[in-house]
Amino acid sequence: MRTVLRRPDFRLLFAALVASMAAESVLLLALAVWVKDLTGSDSMAGATIFAVIAPMTLAPLVGWVVDRYRRRQFFIAANLVAAVLLGPLLTVRDRSDVWVIYVVAALYGLSYITLTAVLNGLIRHLVPPDLLADANGLLQTVRQGLRLIGPLAGAGVYAAVGGWLLVLLAMTGFLVAAAVVGRLRVEESTPSRPGRRGPSELGAGLRHLTGEQALRRALLGYGLGSLVMGFTESLIFAYVDLGLHRDAAFVGVLVMVQGVGGLVGGLFSAAVVRRFGEVGALAAGVTFFGPAALALAYPRLWLGVVALLLAGLSLPLTMVGLNTLIQRRTPPRLLGRVTAASEALVSGPQALSIGTGALLVGVFDYRLLFALVGAVTTAAGFYLWRGRGLTMPVAGPVRIPAPRKPADDGVLSRGGS
Repeated sequence: MRTVLRRPDFRLLFAALVASMAAESVLLLALAVWVKDLTGSDSMAGATIFAVIAPMTLAPLVGWVVDRYRRRQFFIAANLVAAVLLGPLLTVRDRSDVWVIYVVAALYGLSYITLTAVLNGLIRHLVPPDLLADANGLLQTVRQGLRLIGPLAGAGVYAAVGGWLLVLLAMTGFLVAAAVVGRLRVEESTPSRPGRRGPSELGAGLRHLTGEQALRRALLGYGLGSLVMGFTESLIFAYVDLGLHRDAAFVGVLVMVQGVGGLVGGLFSAAVVRRFGEVGALAAGVTFFGPAALALAYPRLWLGVVALLLAGLSLPLTMVGLNTLIQRRTPPRLLGRVTAASEALVSGPQALSIGTGALLVGVFDYRLLFALVGAVTTAAGFYLWRGRGLTMPVAGPVRIPAPRKPADDGVLSRGGS
């Protein structure tokens, strides 16, 4: 990771992403806690996360738009828009205003898809293929490390002052990110504007994902796990309320524990990719989620801590494996659409499972649902592990390359260029 940080262009992007990720970490969980506080409903709190993920259905259109513009300028504009979208939260006062939180959460989800799509292309433009896992691992380390302080700080600020200060802090983070990336000097040619329109162009990312064997298996396995992973967004509130008999704000403490596991997973994710390949790292991440969910079916605080540590370890391995695989196996001209399509294929089932979980938690025992999540994600992890040979491990130490010129958009990167 130190190698990739020696690159001045990546250091500047990294600083901007720290600001935006900090904004996200203090706000996202607080939105669900805010709804829980206003309504007293576990299902409505979980539905807040559903509102964030639901816009993934628009991912093909978002990816097509991203691929038509220069990434640096688009990244700046997307951060500015994200800051503006949070403004209506300052008007929320009581239960009758919960719809405002849902609308803003949905718009925020749309901006998140956009930022993710443009970020993958920007990283691929700045970082050589053999350092992509290190760059992605570093970003995941920071993202998961922020779980140690962000959600707890956000819950504390919300309890002491209210949601308005959290909104202002998040808006500031996105504005800082836009300002820092404004200083980044990137040589980018204007993307070509192909003559074809409609489904042919919108579906290019999906066609690439289904036509590339490693990507196809990765998305099938991860998508299977996502069908039930979303249950936990509502189940965790029931676990805290009915199992541990604590206030909803205690969810922030558990997410902080998850951040410890995420920090460890982020630190070692690049090494796991080099040892087992991208699909192998993805398989390990999905598999770890299984025993974590099974442990949460038994409400004991010490066991919950172990489970959240495992769940935290799972996420960065999953994301680094998948993002690195996409960046290495996708032509730069398609990265926006492929990234957005992959988000839709994973988050679509996850959004469905979040909505389903919000309904099921009011009907079935949350412990039974955690057991179901554990069984399905373990099976998905084993399916991915059987396909780990589709991406070969990287033998030996990572070399320190000189900064390279931007790759030709017509060249397909497969881990080296």
